[in-house]
Amino acid sequence: MSRVVHFEIQADDVERAKAFYAAVFGWSFEDWSAVSGSTYWGIVTGPADEMGINGGLLPRPVAAPAPEQGTNGFVCTIGVGDYDATEAAILEAGGRVAMPKAALPGMAWQGYYLDPEGNTFGIHQPDPDAA
Repeated sequence: MSRVVHFEIQADDVERAKAFYAAVFGWSFEDWSAVSGSTYWGIVTGPADEMGINGGLLPRPVAAPAPEQGTNGFVCTIGVGDYDATEAAILEAGGRVAMPKAALPGMAWQGYYLDPEGNTFGIHQPDPDAA
């Protein structure tokens, strides 16, 4: 069974969002821009020895939906053992590619998909040889 291993928050103003989540939840942020190739802040939600997951904060790539029309700003990423087999299952079940498979060099394979309802989610296969 696959579990959620990462989440992402999209923001119009990344610095404002960092300040908000730090003030409200005590989250800290690590600059992962060199790994992602664009502005990307890793979110540390708590100590590694406590239950929970960490995430990421990035600039919103498109305009957010109007108020009370739903949002696509939090993206959960699901850990998988076989990226390509999982992608095939996603497509077979009616999903679509949102952002194709890409290497997080030395760390993992990552990609994003749309479910049949239009919701975005990511899949992540750890692989230290990803390049």
